[in-house]
Amino acid sequence: MAEASRWREGGTPKHKLKYRREVEIRTTLQELLVYFIFLINLCILTFGMVNPHMYYLNKVMSSLFLDTSVPGDERTNFKSVRSITDFWKFMEGPLLEGLYWDSWYNNKQPYNLKNSSRIYYENILLGVPRVRQLKVRNNTCKVYSSFQSLMSECYDKYTYENEDLSDFGLKHDTEWKYSTSNSNFPWHWGFVGMYGNGGYIFTLSKSKYKTKDKFIDLRLNSWITRGTRVIFIDFSLYNANVNLFCIIRLVAEFPATGGILTSWQFYSVKLLRYVSYYDYFIASCEITFCIFLIVFTTQEVKKMKEFKSAYFKSIWNWIELLLLVLCFMAISFNTYCNIQIFLSLGQLLENTEKYSDFYSLAYWHIYYNNIIAITIFFAWIKIFKFISFNKTMSQLSSTLSRCIKDIVGFAIMFFIIFFAYAQLGFLVFGSQVDDFSTFQNSIFAQFRIVLGDFNFAGIQQANRILGPIYFITFIFFVFFVLLNMFLAIINDTYSEVKADYSIARRPDFELGKMIKKSYKNALEKLKLKKDQKDEDREMKRSRDLVEQARREGFDENETESAKQMKKWKERLEKKYYSTETEDDYQPVTQQEFRELFLYAVELEKELHYVSLKLNQVMRKFSALQN
Repeated sequence: MAEASRWREGGTPKHKLKYRREVEIRTTLQELLVYFIFLINLCILTFGMVNPHMYYLNKVMSSLFLDTSVPGDERTNFKSVRSITDFWKFMEGPLLEGLYWDSWYNNKQPYNLKNSSRIYYENILLGVPRVRQLKVRNNTCKVYSSFQSLMSECYDKYTYENEDLSDFGLKHDTEWKYSTSNSNFPWHWGFVGMYGNGGYIFTLSKSKYKTKDKFIDLRLNSWITRGTRVIFIDFSLYNANVNLFCIIRLVAEFPATGGILTSWQFYSVKLLRYVSYYDYFIASCEITFCIFLIVFTTQEVKKMKEFKSAYFKSIWNWIELLLLVLCFMAISFNTYCNIQIFLSLGQLLENTEKYSDFYSLAYWHIYYNNIIAITIFFAWIKIFKFISFNKTMSQLSSTLSRCIKDIVGFAIMFFIIFFAYAQLGFLVFGSQVDDFSTFQNSIFAQFRIVLGDFNFAGIQQANRILGPIYFITFIFFVFFVLLNMFLAIINDTYSEVKADYSIARRPDFELGKMIKKSYKNALEKLKLKKDQKDEDREMKRSRDLVEQARREGFDENETESAKQMKKWKERLEKKYYSTETEDDYQPVTQQEFRELFLYAVELEKELHYVSLKLNQVMRKFSALQN
């Protein structure tokens, strides 16, 4: 597009410019077809990674370990654990029963278990589960002098500096001795802290009864102390029926305020990528994806060398670069995951008496899924680059580009008021309402209020005076005033753009017209439509008849006036309806508007004069018939 403008300024002939435009349209259409092939390949690749059984596997496992109640206490499960007593009940009850499935429902062994548990008879437990605890040292916080006589111990929240590394309790087994971690695996992000990888660790036994005795021994010897800040329960499963690994982590955080906060992670991932014929088809799509990536990268490098700094002025070029970066990141994550699985899988499955740490493999595999999901999102967004040649899409893009300054100004005003209300809600309701417990939660809660999802009863109960005032004023200013201002900005700008397009149409540089023209050519070749030459011949014959009628029914002055009107019309059409115009719309000056108005008046006079002449001819024709 820019090159065509420069050529026109340099005096490029019109027929060459038109040819250049047709070539550009044809090239754009070819790029669109190639990109659609790439997009289809990427969709097959991404959907091939997802298995609908992933959801059901996570669902049955979460139901087993999170919703199963303690025997004799239907209200206590892992989700409702709030005290150390409840935690030990869960460990000795639902957790123990969920991990060890050593017999069928009729107490018979359905198959050779080979010293391993089969959860729900279909999911083999890989290795043995692991339990890990992190603690903080005593006197890590300062007690006010007036309370020092009442409190001799003080345990702060968990941080790397406050972590307790000393042995405690019986001191003769690993669960009483601190173990360092050999991996640089990212820390776990919990509700009240970030937790490291070491700790006081023990693994469960293959025997259900030995594990139960272990739990009882730890409970009686106070393995959980006041310094305990978090306990992790990790184990992994494999279902050969659907070729899925399920990596499970149950987390119990012990905040400095007391009580227990529970959370969990269930990752169903496909670590063994290439097993069936369909998997090998996905592998071929991955190779095709790499080929496309090399081609697109080469094209972008050539564009950078050709346009240099001007290349970075287009938003579509930035999206193209972002898409390429995401593709390379996805390939890097995929390669890293496959290498780690190849190197680690055999070692993890070699010793069934040890804990098999599949969590790290699942962690990076989840990151790969996230990267590929973002990639496919921007790949779909890039389609707007091609359909922007359409008139309707061009109007939308012109609307957004024209009102961007107004939107930025509005956004500043909006977020000033929005953050003011967020801080007000956090300070007033933060200690009472969960939705406002942190400043981030307050921001999200206000977005939910705008969408109609709010807890007015909780706000009112937290503060009977400021609660209703906060809610009513927020709804009025944000919902009724600011949001309607935003819609008014968009609506007014769209009306202006649409009016401009109606005065001076967008040039016929549209892929739709190119496709329509190709369709007509195909019909002509199939003889389903008249050839364009035949239509032109009929139009010429019609013009000849008109000229003959003018020579017979009009004088010389009328003929000259008609010729002048024809020249005027051609000049105006060339100005406003030419296919060689490249701008999205043509602005109309005051002088040009006057010429258009006079032209319309002359057309009206001409139409009226022709109508009178036609009436005279009809009267003469009626008289001749009589």
